[in-house]
Amino acid sequence: MPTLNNQNPASCPPLLKPPRLRSGDRIGIISPAGPVDRAALKTGLEMIETSGFRVRVAPHVYERNGYLAGEDEVRLEDLHEMFQAPEIRAIFCSRGGYGTLRLLDKIHYDLIRENPKILLGYSDITALLMAVHVRTGLITFHGPMVRELGIRDQGNWNALLQLLSTGLPFQMRLEETIALVPGKAAGPLIGGNLSLVCHLLGTPYMPSLEGCILFLEEKGEPLYRVDRMLTHLRLSGQLDGLSGLIAGRFEECDQKPIIDELLMDIFSGLHIPIATGLSFGHGQKNLALPIGLRVELDTKIMALETLEPCVT
Repeated sequence: MPTLNNQNPASCPPLLKPPRLRSGDRIGIISPAGPVDRAALKTGLEMIETSGFRVRVAPHVYERNGYLAGEDEVRLEDLHEMFQAPEIRAIFCSRGGYGTLRLLDKIHYDLIRENPKILLGYSDITALLMAVHVRTGLITFHGPMVRELGIRDQGNWNALLQLLSTGLPFQMRLEETIALVPGKAAGPLIGGNLSLVCHLLGTPYMPSLEGCILFLEEKGEPLYRVDRMLTHLRLSGQLDGLSGLIAGRFEECDQKPIIDELLMDIFSGLHIPIATGLSFGHGQKNLALPIGLRVELDTKIMALETLEPCVT
């Protein structure tokens, strides 16, 4: 694998698709970030099992070390074990919080590339999803975590299963989305939580955004911090060559209409399609998105789609 420059965004290896989920498959559960209680996972684990899958909870899922789900070493051990175990077909994260950034330079990426599997999460897990994609080429999945399954919108789970198990091309109608700048664009889908995307800047785990469609979401940040992060992203030079932007709902952030104005201020000079209000990430509705897959954004028909599946 080529050496990655620590200052420049990384070029990904050839695209790698994980095998799709099939009824009876075993799904591994890990906690690579913040701690989680057994009771908080009970409903989600039951939903996975009643949907026809088996689960295997990693040995250190319920450990706690302050704001982390155990020491870095045990969280890393669980991640590696799940990718290495042949009976595990997909890996779902229990929750977010904080902690995945601490693992990125210690992960055995060759192990992951040799054992491609579905990897799912969002929020703090953005860092893990992006790093794995950058270093292995594996399509990863930004979507609901175990702790919220069965508690939030049932449509989240239904949409996730369709994405991961049907082997059909990906298509999402954007009925609730508003086109700030209309247009049509195509490119690899890259993104996640705005804070984590900004924290990856300047590291070898941040992919190049050249020709990409970027998606961003956030929760509970005051307006000035959203402004600061978006401005940081612009000043990094990473937006040059971007093909399109999709923004989430920015749940519990101040003055949502002004956030749309910020998005226009930061991105409109790029002359790319901009859509806002898509239901992904934090919020009751959290539709899964495949990181790294080439997609097409068309604001005329309000659709995000691809001509190929994201799993094999």
